[in-house]
Amino acid sequence: MLQAVLHAFLLAIGLILPLGVQNIFVFNQGATQQKFARALPVILTAALCDTLLISLAVLGVSVIIVSMPSLQIALYIVGIIFLLYMSWSIWTSAVTAEEGAPLSAKKQVLFAMSVSLLNPHAIMDTVGVIGTNSIAYDGAEKWAYTLTCIAVSWLWFFMLAVAGRKAGHIDKDGKLLTAINKLSVFIILIVIVMLVRQLMELI
Repeated sequence: MLQAVLHAFLLAIGLILPLGVQNIFVFNQGATQQKFARALPVILTAALCDTLLISLAVLGVSVIIVSMPSLQIALYIVGIIFLLYMSWSIWTSAVTAEEGAPLSAKKQVLFAMSVSLLNPHAIMDTVGVIGTNSIAYDGAEKWAYTLTCIAVSWLWFFMLAVAGRKAGHIDKDGKLLTAINKLSVFIILIVIVMLVRQLMELI
């Protein structure tokens, strides 16, 4: 049982630590929202989406998406569209940061879902790493493995938002938050270029 927990913990940490669109977005909302409670929509949405992906990966359901080229193509196209819209919205927020324009709860949920569920890289990583490694366990050990992966995601997103909140308090003139927004857009655009290249290979 302990081996399954440690295995899951290391895998989940390894997947979630790298700087990516999802992490930047959660940190960004923690920093830009006036109150921490207003960042809860993005935290809960990101954590719930990860819970869904991890559960589907362990159950083997998400393998269907990977094995069907047409579904992959559709996922890439929708993901690219959402990320383009998201980059435009965040850039607008960066430009109007001095006037104070944090994202609404609706936009937080929409964007968090798009970078979590419509990100082919996240799906492939979840299926290829967490899903594949779960095969080694059964019964109670598989439950422990799955719940540990999920717990890591939940704790990570809360900690990330808290870190963003503290950064927001330090940034009195708003310059850091504006830079974070622009960095977010830059990273999103890089991801979009990568997704377009991979989409062209599929087509």
